[in-house]
Amino acid sequence: MITINIIETRVRSFIEDIQHPKQKKKININDLEIQLRKILDDYFEMDGYSLFYRTIETLQAEGQLTPITNNQFNGRTPALALYYWVNIKAQAAKWDRLAMMKLGDLFDFSYYERHPEWQTVEEWSRIQNLYTFLKSSQEREIVSVEERSLELFGHEKFLLDEDSFPEGKGFLARIGVSEEQLKMVNYGEPFVFWMKQGKELKDIQRVLIVENLSFFHTSIKLLEVNELDYEPELIIYGEGTKIERSFSFFFRMFPTKPYLFYYAGDLDAAGYGILIRLIEKYPDCCIQPALKIYRKMLDCLEQRNDQKVGQTQNTQYRDLFFQWFTEEEQVLLRQLWQDNKRIAQEVLTIESWRRWK
Repeated sequence: MITINIIETRVRSFIEDIQHPKQKKKININDLEIQLRKILDDYFEMDGYSLFYRTIETLQAEGQLTPITNNQFNGRTPALALYYWVNIKAQAAKWDRLAMMKLGDLFDFSYYERHPEWQTVEEWSRIQNLYTFLKSSQEREIVSVEERSLELFGHEKFLLDEDSFPEGKGFLARIGVSEEQLKMVNYGEPFVFWMKQGKELKDIQRVLIVENLSFFHTSIKLLEVNELDYEPELIIYGEGTKIERSFSFFFRMFPTKPYLFYYAGDLDAAGYGILIRLIEKYPDCCIQPALKIYRKMLDCLEQRNDQKVGQTQNTQYRDLFFQWFTEEEQVLLRQLWQDNKRIAQEVLTIESWRRWK
């Protein structure tokens, strides 16, 4: 019994040292046993592995450890999984129940009862700030997410920057409060645009969005000499994926009416994704690929180059993008994809454009 206690005590102490209140930790069971063998001189004499095995099984039954079932074992008999999750440290409720009941007219604390690890001093302070605000929210104005975040949580990026504030992600969901209740909005980012000379806001009907800066300037030159496809009254510089955050700003700048949006980007995985996500996010807008421009890019197939390293190869976006083209064009696009090649929008210059005049 004494030897069992020695092994179990040592293992439990190690597990407690690495347990985290908010996230699981991964351990190698062989590394753990090696540590035991180093500190217990009579490990083999006491049949240490059998006791070690029983201890791991006990901790697993208690929910302290969870084996990672990937067909990797420790090579011993009886066998244990090679890797285990050290589960989140269970903690008793820390908040005063009476205090929680006082705030119960606005908040549902069921999440915190199921996850007591979130019952921290910092979280309670945030909830109190939130409660005070909501009690007088009808008197407040709508502001940006950053402004409200700074007011209530001490930093403008608390609700937005997951890397710097991991506890901020999911806070509103944990307490069951919406952004609308906080009277805050995530404003779109302003974008760079060019309106055709002689046109006014009321004249805008067709809008061309281009992914890259070089072609934005090329498009302006073509527009002013009446050579740009679709004859848009407005050109927007999408600036890569930024347009996905800034597109909503359009409706704060320009008159409310139906518009026809054309999008032209690189012929690559990232470009396909930007267009499809815009279409999906704004289903009430008429957004479609600028096929005439993409076809000019396909005509520059000899200038293809390698896909950018690290691009997500989303086949769903690819297929949704390809369906806009003819069968013959889809053959070329699929060959580009299979060869891991792309056509950059920069193939369209003032000089190259002349071949299609």
